[in-house]
Parts: sequence; C-alpha cells; structure tokens
Amino acid sequence: MTRILTLPEQRELLKRAAVPEHSVAFMQAMSGGTAFCEQGFLFLYAEDWLMAVGYPLQEGEKTGFDAAFDEAVKRIARGRRIGHGKTLSCFAIAPDLPERLHKFIRQQDWYYTLDTAQPIPRRLRAIAAKAAEKLTVTEDRQFGPAHRRLWAEFLARTQMQPDVRELYARTEAVLAAGRASVSAGDALLDVRLLNAHDAAGNLAASLLLDYSPKDFCTYIVGTHSRAHYTPHATDLLFASMLQNAAREGKRHIHAGLGVNEGIARFKRKWGGRPEIPYVMASWQETGRDGCYLSAPLPDADNAVMRYFFSNTAELSKQQIFDTLPRQRDFAMLFEVTKDGARSFLGGSAHFFRYSFSFFFQKLFEPLHTVIFEGSLDEDFLAAVERDGRSPPQGAPCLAQSMTEDDIARLERVVYGPQGAVARLFGFARPRTVNVRELLEAGRPWFAFFSLWAAFLERLGWDQSVDMEAWRTAREMGKTVMGMESLHEQLDSLNSIPIARIVEYFRHCGEWPAYAKRNVKMYLAGDLPGMFGTSVEFPTRTEQVIGKRDECFRQRMRPYLEAGNCAVFVGSAHLVGLVPLLQEDGFSVRQMHSGLWSRVRRKLFGGNARSVE
Repeated sequence: MTRILTLPEQRELLKRAAVPEHSVAFMQAMSGGTAFCEQGFLFLYAEDWLMAVGYPLQEGEKTGFDAAFDEAVKRIARGRRIGHGKTLSCFAIAPDLPERLHKFIRQQDWYYTLDTAQPIPRRLRAIAAKAAEKLTVTEDRQFGPAHRRLWAEFLARTQMQPDVRELYARTEAVLAAGRASVSAGDALLDVRLLNAHDAAGNLAASLLLDYSPKDFCTYIVGTHSRAHYTPHATDLLFASMLQNAAREGKRHIHAGLGVNEGIARFKRKWGGRPEIPYVMASWQETGRDGCYLSAPLPDADNAVMRYFFSNTAELSKQQIFDTLPRQRDFAMLFEVTKDGARSFLGGSAHFFRYSFSFFFQKLFEPLHTVIFEGSLDEDFLAAVERDGRSPPQGAPCLAQSMTEDDIARLERVVYGPQGAVARLFGFARPRTVNVRELLEAGRPWFAFFSLWAAFLERLGWDQSVDMEAWRTAREMGKTVMGMESLHEQLDSLNSIPIARIVEYFRHCGEWPAYAKRNVKMYLAGDLPGMFGTSVEFPTRTEQVIGKRDECFRQRMRPYLEAGNCAVFVGSAHLVGLVPLLQEDGFSVRQMHSGLWSRVRRKLFGGNARSVE
C-alpha cells in the first residue's frame, strides 16, 4: 500500500507548493481523503476515488506524471483489493495531461495570482476606504454563531447540488482542524476567517483563507450578508487580504481560476494575472484481469470532487454582475430635464434575456438616488410571494376557468419537449414549476407570473432588468427607494382580471413569437413597437397601468425636479408617463436607441426619439 506522508514530508511539501491543491492538510480536511506522494506528485484517495495533482513538487520537473499516476492506481488497487469489475472514480488536474486522457478533459483554464507587492488600484482603494468607514475588519480562526447564520443565509439563497452544498458545511470542520494544527505546533494547516462587522456588530461578510503554503495565501470561499448588507464589504475584505498576506511574507495570493471572461476581468481588475495553465479531467478506471480500463465518469458521479477542483468561491454582488453574460446597451432610457436639473427615466422588465449591468454601473456613477415602482429587497419579495401562494379560502382560481385541453396545452408550452426522445437528444429541461398546482392553489396573478417566468427561463431568459438595476444601485451605495407600499402593489396585482389571464394562457402557442418580438423591440428602444405587440398582456389594464401612472407621476416629480436620480418603471408605464411629465414642464427625450430605431429615424425623420 502507498505510504502516507510523514509530518516532516508534509512541511517540506508546503515549502514547494505551487498551486492551492498542494496544501496537503487542507486538501485532506476538505475532501476527506488521505494524501500520499508518488514519484514527485501529490495524490489523495478514499474508498472509491483518486485525486491526482499533476503539478510537480520538484522545481523544473515537467515529465513523469503519466507513470506516477499508473503506479498510484496499481498501489491503491492492491491495497484496497479493487479487482474485476470494480471502478475507481479518477480526477486529475495538471498544466497538461497525457494524450490518452485528453478525451476525458472537462475544463481548461488558468490559475490567477495577485502579487502582494503590487499596489491596489486607486479606484479600488477608494471603494475599500468608503466601506471601511462603516465596517471593522478582523481575522481569526473561530467559526461562531454569526458565521453559521451567514453561511446558512448564503446556502438558503443559492441553488446547488447536495454534494456541493456539503463543501460549505465542512468549513467549520476545516477551521477546527486548523486550530488543532496550530495548537499542536505542526504548522501544517493555517486556515483563517477574514471578517467584516458593521457598527452594530453584525457580520456583513467573511472569507475563508488558507495560509498554509510557504509562498502564497489561497482565497477559498466567501460570502456576504443580505440581512446585514453593507456596500462593498467584500471589496474591503479583498483589499485587507492583500495587505495581510504581504505582511505575513506571502509573495502572492492564489485567486482561483478564470472560469469565464467576467470573473477573469474582475481578477484582472485587482491586478490578477493568468500565471499557471490548468487542465482538469475526470473518468473511471475499471478493474479487469489485472489491469484497468478507462471510461468517462458519469456526470452525477462524485460531484464533490469535480466541484472541489473548480470551485471559485462566492463573489460579491458587484463581482457577480461583472460575470453576467450577453451584455447589451440599455436603449429604453429617457433623459428628463427641467430648470437645469437632469435625471433619467427607464423602462424595466421583470424578465429578460440579456444583462445591462455594465451600462447601469456607468449610468448610476454620478447619480444620488435610484427609484423603483416598489421595494425589491428580500423581505418585500418574500411577502409578495407569501400572498401569491396563500389565496383566501373560497377565492376563485384559474383552473376553474380553464378546460382540460387548455391546461394540457399550457403544460406543453411551459415544460417544453418531454419524454424519452427529448431526453435522448438533450431537448428536455427539468420542470421548475407544477402547472396544475399553481392553477389550482395560487392566486391568479401569482400563477400567471410563475408560469410565464418558467416559460421564459426555458428559453434562456435568466435575467431581470429591475432586479439588476436595484442590486447594482445598492452595491454602488446609492439611495434606493420604492414608490409603492406592499399593500398598494398587492392591490394592483390582485386587480388583474382572471379572464385576461385565461385568454393569454389560451394563446400560449404564440408566446415564442411574442418573446422574440419583445427582445427585438426592447433592445432597439422601440417603445411604441413593443407596446403594440403586447396590448393583450394581462397586466395592461387601467387599474394596473393608468391609475398607477398618476401615482408614480406625483411621487417621482420632486426627485426629478431635484435632479441626479434615475427612476425605473415597467416599460408599459412609459407610454403614459412621458406625456404626463411633459405636462409638468419636463423635457423628455430618449437617450440611447438601437439600430432599428436609428433606421426608423433615418427613414421617417424625427429627432432623438422624443415621445409627444
């Protein structure tokens, strides 16, 4: 059986560590495996899996990994008596992998490192300094009740596989192992929590860091609180992490993989560089007649190990927005001016296919206040959902007004292709809602929005314009407010006629075409064109649109007159609000429009798309 590493050997390994996975005690504590070395390479194993770290421990050594891996598999097989028909789930990371493993490669990337001697960019220093006015940063090794609440809050709002969730659950155990290591004086595992507390003592954000390797510190996981939210808390911790690592003699920080252009951009913003190539493969070795045969690892097999190799930790809200896919310019935006005061009026959408985060960051930079129809914080949205799921006893439901054919047709549109053939060709998508349950047990408006959202999500509409604008404004430290109370918004939702919802459901076969037109018109900033395609949308009623327009007009007017604010309302409200604001003496003109609107202006004349 392969010999387990001695304490002196583990200390020597930490001196030679080149990648985060060389932190041997951390890897054992987090993965639950046992570490050993074979021909200058680190491996970890448990009952039915083997992890191979193909980065050589001897400087300058670049060959021999293939032979080392083969020997490791043979020794584990002998020690564990893994014989005919038995399988071993294998995972390997390396700067490159042997040609025979290329067909099993799951990911190719780069490790990003941050030089601790490099000064923090001025803009980021300013952001961190602003957050430091409200937060106190500490570093320790204790995972207390506040951390448990923070971790629980993060896990409650984040969807992930159960096995992946277990990794976060192991944080406390890893810290306990680190404290034991420090107490024993063996210096093999030095993991710490970097914390940010607000003036009331609430934990606003926390990062888990591994200081064990001699030359670097590794950023492992982290999260921020929404219950005790402070803008830029995670940015402050990033700046503190760099300063603390430099003070402890670390030459750099391992910040994980690039993953995608958004995350890589964030790491470059902090001075990160793609230093070390990364290739990850996963497969099965099956014992047969004294040898092993390689085969692809099923996707569901050992999710913990795959996630462990590619985990990039949680990002702050601003970092998350930096990673949003498919960015577009925001064309549904109007400039509102009066007596030298300048503000903006935007038409939002609850569901959309693209992200406008970069645009919003630039738009909000000089502004003081950002206003929405109502609050979009978690408590407010949770209260809206509770109301939608809890109709009064005896209240009418949509199912009573629909035929069985209506419901079946709606299921086909919401769920999309189903059955064995759809699954075979990869067309089937998991069901995220229960159509019949919503039609029978939810308030009509809640059933409508839930099913409409599920349909759009199946088409790839995974963004929300108003939520994105709300979170971006909060992250940037702007004054953020809603114009309507919870009671007012619920009254509006409950006023939507059941007949209009049922009629829209009966025409669900037209939804794909409508969604396609909606994207085109919205991106072009073509408000009349977009409204013209959606007059039968259930919420286009006098109660939901017309009466609320007058309310919004009165409540936004003082802020527009003061200037330096942006107001976001549903796009349908713009049709009525623009002339109302013009009656109040405001000049309103569309600021940014897409190609289609520019072509229309060229063909039919007009200025900057003023709506009159």
